[in-house]
Amino acid sequence: MPEPISNPSNLLTFAFAAALMCSLALKFWLATRQVRHVVQHRDEMPAAFASRIPLAAHQKAADYTVAKTRLSMLEVAWGVAVALGWTLLGGLSALNEFVAQQWGPGLVSQAALMGLFVAINVVVDIPFSLYGTFVIEKAFGFNKTTPVLWLQDLAKSVVLGLLIGAPLLLLVLWLMGAAGPAWWLWIWGVWMGFNVLAMLVYPTWIAPWFNKFQPLEDVTLATRVQALMKRCGFQAQGFYVMDGSKRSAHANAYFTGFGASKRVVFYDTLLARLNADEVDAVLAHELGHFAHRHILKRVFSLFALSLLGFALLGWLCTQVWFYTGLGVLPNFGGANDALALLLFLLALPPFTAFIGPVFSWISRRHEFEADAYAVQKSSGAHLSSALLKLYEDNAATLTPDPWYVRFYYSHPPAMQRLSRIAHQGEAA
Repeated sequence: MPEPISNPSNLLTFAFAAALMCSLALKFWLATRQVRHVVQHRDEMPAAFASRIPLAAHQKAADYTVAKTRLSMLEVAWGVAVALGWTLLGGLSALNEFVAQQWGPGLVSQAALMGLFVAINVVVDIPFSLYGTFVIEKAFGFNKTTPVLWLQDLAKSVVLGLLIGAPLLLLVLWLMGAAGPAWWLWIWGVWMGFNVLAMLVYPTWIAPWFNKFQPLEDVTLATRVQALMKRCGFQAQGFYVMDGSKRSAHANAYFTGFGASKRVVFYDTLLARLNADEVDAVLAHELGHFAHRHILKRVFSLFALSLLGFALLGWLCTQVWFYTGLGVLPNFGGANDALALLLFLLALPPFTAFIGPVFSWISRRHEFEADAYAVQKSSGAHLSSALLKLYEDNAATLTPDPWYVRFYYSHPPAMQRLSRIAHQGEAA
């Protein structure tokens, strides 16, 4: 006789499968809406941009958006298949059994399980990375990455993972077994410390592994940027130009670091495209994020959510139904710490997919606030002209589907953003 659905293990199996299928259906519905909406507006330039962006650029952006969205649909479907393979179809259980036979119980076995899981997932995701880089990005003129450079980046990522990720993972697994019932609180503290440390060391120790950073040599622009920083009450360790053009034609600028290690980084592609007034406005927008403490708010939100997550994991890992409900037989004679971590990481995304719009909305609100700050400290007209160039150069569609925007867009769509900038400029 089959077990009743009210059994906790069966309930979790049903809930996980339902969440996985519902999140898949939602993402496919949104992607289909996006493709249909962009295609419908492909041959008609929005009136607000008719005099500023060529129709050919608008059509290129539409085609690029459709290509990327269709690839994302394949990635989503593949991700669901992989999640099912690891969980309810027994993949993780089989891998755990293999590791136990090879290394027996203990910390080494736990680390091996995590390492093999990560390695397998990296390998199965490689085709999507290759297709996105060497087919889609190349077809639209953005890719500058060579196969050799791609392999070098992959090798460097693996080395960094071993140098940084492996010791952190070993510490986490050791704490799970040695710190008692409150291990999740200790690990949360380690996680917070690691993130803060990463923000401090990334600009000077990690980023240079992948790109070259040269001091900004344009004296006029450097003086202008320094004046803006002083006017806004900010200081930075320096102004740098990154060789982004060796991988992509996309352009950007950003702040990186934390506290005294903050630095301003301009893509060389950005400086080649924008004039000094526009660079000034883009930098003022980035300063707006700091002025409104958006970075700190996001960091504290991350810490609060991770605390809840670790507390939940601390309870779930003691429940046998958590393992069996996700297709894994726990190690009754040994530790299950790595199993618990992996199952939690596999099971969480389907259940949290439906709260994504909340974070997207918060991010878009932050972008509006940063734009308003840039209008005050620089020029709304120059910010608008800079954004128009970036939209065109990055082939960002001007006509996204409204529902797709609500769920996924971390930045407001062009129409909303430029309209608000123009209104704020008139008010000023």
